[in-house]
Amino acid sequence: MIYFHDIDPIAISLGPIKVHWYGIMYLLGFTAAWWLGRKRIAAGRLPGVDANGFSDLLFYAMLGVVVGGRVGYMLFYATSEFLHNPLLLFKVWDGGMSFHGGLLGVLLAAWWWSRKHRLHLFDTLDFVAPLVPLGLGFGRIGNFIGAELWGKYTDGSWGVVFPSGLPAPLNGLDLTTLKAEFATGALNQYARHPSQLYEALLEGLVMFLVLWVVSAKPRHRYVIAGLFALMYGIFRFAVEFVRMPDNGVYLAFDWFTRGQLLSLPLVAFGLVLLALSRRAPVLQPVLPVAPEGAKA
Repeated sequence: MIYFHDIDPIAISLGPIKVHWYGIMYLLGFTAAWWLGRKRIAAGRLPGVDANGFSDLLFYAMLGVVVGGRVGYMLFYATSEFLHNPLLLFKVWDGGMSFHGGLLGVLLAAWWWSRKHRLHLFDTLDFVAPLVPLGLGFGRIGNFIGAELWGKYTDGSWGVVFPSGLPAPLNGLDLTTLKAEFATGALNQYARHPSQLYEALLEGLVMFLVLWVVSAKPRHRYVIAGLFALMYGIFRFAVEFVRMPDNGVYLAFDWFTRGQLLSLPLVAFGLVLLALSRRAPVLQPVLPVAPEGAKA
């Protein structure tokens, strides 16, 4: 059954204070990462690191996601606007975050934290990778609620009519009029793939389940991070076929998008890491030592 998108992107409004669903999704993502990470720390999955050390890592990673995601979006998808007005970088309330930029930000943050704690970077990344997918999934749900990054037209009964995705002059009509038109079936031809939900399923739930199950036992270094890069690259590349290209522009062949271009290095990187893992050591869990005098 075709669905008419009518979700208020603002979850809570208290006078001038407005809390958007997208922000709540980010909060849920970081909360899930914190909870899962604490469980892995308690199980000794990152030897020598306690809960406080993990909290520092999560804080650096949060900064990496936000700063890297925003900078990446401006550089990858809004280059000309950014060069014309660099202050757009700080207008985060207008939207615009890049996964690939956020990933680079997290890599930099993890490198800095690992260097400080004298840990191998990929031991840190293997630890962090299973904590990320749920946040990606929540973020894509936020995209859906905000009616952004929608897909191409579809004849499927699961299509979604996004008012912001309607052509002129329909996109200039008020919501009440559009609902009346939708009730007659006149807008069914404009139903789109809910590509945000496809990505929430693949990048969020599927990746989380695979990485969490695989990482339940000690694995060779590079395996978990390699699987993360490989799966994300493949899933993102595939969904781009039914998702509208960023800024409506294809890079080549009338189907190759910027998102696919940025995903190919991730696929290659994941394959390289999995190849390297064959001769890499296995990081064994080390349970935290109870303080002297504590009861067993």
